[in-house]
Amino acid sequence: MTTTIDLSYPIGRFTPVEPGTADARLAAIDDIAALPRHMRDAVAGLNDAQLDTPYRPGGWTVRQLVHHVADSHMNAFIRLKLALTEETPTIKPYDEKAWAGLPDARLPIESSLAILDNLHARWDAIYGALAPAHFDRAFFHPEMQKEVTVDLHTQIYGWHSKHHVAHVMALRRREGW
Repeated sequence: MTTTIDLSYPIGRFTPVEPGTADARLAAIDDIAALPRHMRDAVAGLNDAQLDTPYRPGGWTVRQLVHHVADSHMNAFIRLKLALTEETPTIKPYDEKAWAGLPDARLPIESSLAILDNLHARWDAIYGALAPAHFDRAFFHPEMQKEVTVDLHTQIYGWHSKHHVAHVMALRRREGW
């Protein structure tokens, strides 16, 4: 029996635990905290040609993907802080595909790996200080046309932290790197 892996979703699509449980929340927080180390491990030893290889046909290069994760997680961190300090603020969406085409997406990946190291240290500090009631706070996402709780946001970014590392690791396996 042959199993086909979806190159777009190597760990599967995001499925929320609703309502969120303390265990799901803690697992997501652990996944977010581990992302910088896991991303560094995933890209360790890759040369420029490998970094400029798309992780799937029609997909971003590994280099663009690393920069995307930094962009995405910076936005996520700001959204978390807004949800914790304002009453259901409306967040600003961004065009991640357009961002991946900007000149900074061709920089060495160390710039984004350093962002992830430092950003996730701050993110982890906030999570470590939150009371359970904080996870009920929310922001409004205009593209989704719904409120997103801190709990759901945490689950999404726990998944996102594993999702893109899995892209790199799947490419490495396929290419024998």
